[in-house]
Amino acid sequence: MNKAETIEKLKSIVKPYVKNAEAFENLSEDTDFIRDLQINSANLVDVALDVEEAFDITIDNASMEKMLNVKAALEIIESKLSEE
Repeated sequence: MNKAETIEKLKSIVKPYVKNAEAFENLSEDTDFIRDLQINSANLVDVALDVEEAFDITIDNASMEKMLNVKAALEIIESKLSEE
């Protein structure tokens, strides 16, 4: 799976939780889940759980705490996929 495919999959995961549609339309690696997309911290846990399910990976608590923007999420997903 290449980076563009990963981003598209990630977008489909976060979409239900997004409060700022305009920021979602302009989503990039620099997009912050809380500040830009206005996803609350409780929903951020849901996003992490959905990412685990969609990519068939396990995200530890330390990684989950770092998953605050698209770039961090991509790095975590890629590192977990390469471990398996």
